[in-house]
Amino acid sequence: MAYQMQQPYQSQQPMPTMGMQIGGGNRNALGKPLDSNGKREWSHGLCGCFEDFGTCCYAFWCPCIVHGKNTQRLGYLNSNGRPDGDGGSCCSGSCFGYCLLASCGLQWILQCSARGDTRQRYGIDGGGCGDCCTTFCCSLCDLVQVSREIELEEKSFQRGY
Repeated sequence: MAYQMQQPYQSQQPMPTMGMQIGGGNRNALGKPLDSNGKREWSHGLCGCFEDFGTCCYAFWCPCIVHGKNTQRLGYLNSNGRPDGDGGSCCSGSCFGYCLLASCGLQWILQCSARGDTRQRYGIDGGGCGDCCTTFCCSLCDLVQVSREIELEEKSFQRGY
């Protein structure tokens, strides 16, 4: 009679790691290297906002809409595991909240939260203090950087990787 080893009991499924494809999308589409903590850098630099001139112009003239779309697109990916077919609604609660806070110069607070949510989803290195400084000092570039990060995952669904 052969001795049989018993496998340990698993109470839950293992959590995904960076590079794993969840629901068809790739959260590190450019294959950025991970540090020892499993974190990576943003796919595009903060000052790379001019590389996406269309979104940059949109963020300059209608930042509330770009913020609303970013928030809705990220929320849809988190909830449904696939991109929002509408590309995010421009007139969402996030958009209206942004306009309200922008009238007092406090829109960066909402952007700070959205930036943190984006960093968490994509395993991007950083923290709350850096998010606050970035959104306060470089509001436009932050909106474009977050949009581009979300767009990379959305496009990966179409390419199938």
